[in-house]
Order: sequence, then structure tokens, then C-alpha cells
Amino acid sequence: MAWRQGQPYSQDLRDRVLSAAGNSAVVAARFGVSISYVVKARQRRDREGELCARPQKSQTPAKLAGHDEVLKARVADVPDATLAELVAWVHAELGISVSVAAMWTRLRRLGLTLKKRRLSPPNGRGRTSPKRAAGGRS
Repeated sequence: MAWRQGQPYSQDLRDRVLSAAGNSAVVAARFGVSISYVVKARQRRDREGELCARPQKSQTPAKLAGHDEVLKARVADVPDATLAELVAWVHAELGISVSVAAMWTRLRRLGLTLKKRRLSPPNGRGRTSPKRAAGGRS
């Protein structure tokens, strides 16, 4: 059982850890969890009677979450703006300081792209020289 960042252990594993008797280090090794997890889970059970995981905290909303329509309109008005230009515009117009990475993440979640045209022709086989004259004479 591998730990996944930002997610609690399953309730099944939690129940098995709490029902196991013995030293915390032995229980932790047996179930593949940390010793501190076993200690803290037992303390919560004994002190507060909680057997389930608590809700995850620090789920802060994105700074640009409430400004999706304004951002969509800006990208539609100035389609060739760079990420740095959009960051500067958001700071000047909305008073929000965000990073280029945050701007990119928000645009990607909105389904907006900054690349509006191809830099090279599409791949494929096409005639690169004119056709020859028929009959060999011109």
C-alpha cells in the first residue's frame, strides 16, 4: 500500500491498523505505514473517538477562480498576448498578483490556448516543384 500525497489512507486500512494490538513500530511495519501514523490514529481514537479520516484542509481556491469570464474576454480581445503580458494585465486591471505558472494553469483549465496559428506547414506529401510540360517541348 503506497501512500499518495494529499489523500488519506483507506478506511479499511485504518480499521486494520486500529484493531491491531502491539507495539506501534510492529504494527506500522506490518501494514506498511509510518510509526507516527499509528500513534496519531490511536491517539485520535482514544481521545476523541474518531475512527474516520478528517476532511482534507488547505484547499485554497485559485486566485483567478472568480475571474474566468474576464480572462476569457481578454484572451478573445488580444489573442496573441503572451503569458507575461496577461499576468501584467491581471495585476494592473484586477489587482491580483499571480505567477506565469498560475496563469498557464488557469488558461488550460478554461480550455484556452495562446497558440493561434501554426509555425510550420502541416506534415504530408505535396508537390514541391511544378509539373513538367507534356511532350518534352515547350
